[in-house]
Amino acid sequence: MNKRKKNAAETTRQATPFAEVSARASSNESNGARPARILVVDDKSANVQIVGSILGKLGHEIIPASDGATALKSTAARKPDLILLDLLMPEMNGCEVCVRLKSDPETKDIPVIFLSAADDKDLIVRALNSGGIDYITKPFNRSELVSRVRTQLALKAAHDRLAQVAEDKDELIGILTHDLKNHIGGISMSAALLYREVEASRHNGKLAQLSENILRSSEQLLAFVKEFLANAATDYGFILKPSPVDVVKIATVVIEQYEEATRRKKLEVRADFPAEPVKALADPSALDQVLENLFSNALKFSPPGRKIFISARALDQHVECVVRDEGPGFKPEDKDKMFRRYGRLSARPTGGEPSTGLGLSIVRKLVQAMNGELLVESTVGNGATFTIRLPRWISP
Repeated sequence: MNKRKKNAAETTRQATPFAEVSARASSNESNGARPARILVVDDKSANVQIVGSILGKLGHEIIPASDGATALKSTAARKPDLILLDLLMPEMNGCEVCVRLKSDPETKDIPVIFLSAADDKDLIVRALNSGGIDYITKPFNRSELVSRVRTQLALKAAHDRLAQVAEDKDELIGILTHDLKNHIGGISMSAALLYREVEASRHNGKLAQLSENILRSSEQLLAFVKEFLANAATDYGFILKPSPVDVVKIATVVIEQYEEATRRKKLEVRADFPAEPVKALADPSALDQVLENLFSNALKFSPPGRKIFISARALDQHVECVVRDEGPGFKPEDKDKMFRRYGRLSARPTGGEPSTGLGLSIVRKLVQAMNGELLVESTVGNGATFTIRLPRWISP
């Protein structure tokens, strides 16, 4: 009997029976971490007893499995926190089991530590490439086994906490999207109607000023909330639903939304749209966000009395929409940070409008997500031209 087999046999004789360990394991590790559910997969029952003896005394729940098929069934029935998986097993080896686990969205995040008496470097690489995060050789060294299990359980707990934080944030963003934005939009619309009524009466200058302040503040707050939500959506994942979209229709709605703001700033909007629809393959909400950001930027940075140009046309393979202003344009140093989040450019809004530095970053992310292209042309003192190109939708 070689040294490894002898050590394994001696450890097996000294180990407490697995069932007894599981039955009386009630205290957890001294570090206060919650007990974990650990699946131990090995075709040798003696090895399962060894691991059960070591980890069961620490308060963890040990679930045995003698082969790959049993391991997969047990995992599907109740997900463990950690899997200790023998590499060399008959019928279905450890690599095959791990690949199956990692291909299932329900089990892909469960950490897998491989166990094997084989100390073959190529085999270790194969095991790690299949999805394992660590590798422990047999016979087991108690301190090494406990240390590595503790480490992976701590990492798993940290991962779960971060996932919960992300889920909570997504829920909060959902509440903001459906409630806060709608309420602020309603306030802004009411403020616009109030301002028009007061302005038409022309008998109370102070009242007109107050109503204009309410309108301006509500518009600025709504713009900020929209940019914040759009940025959060691009950061935490968003699902686009491409469909045939009339770019002219969306652009027209955007122009109408800012009609009051352009009138107050004495800006002239010149739209160049064909009579027939210009259809792109895009997500309607994302395209609306893109055009709204580009148009609102043109409005912000245009001095009073200037013009904003917006056009759309269909080309052979794509649809092109252009937004051009007569603002201050961009300096050469602006180009490096133009699409960076919270990047502050040299040009400042001409009417005291807020600028979060998120708009262009959001635009580029959304355009790229729709398989489109965003182009920018600008020189200092000659305004800026933004061109978006999206795949053209051609009816079958």
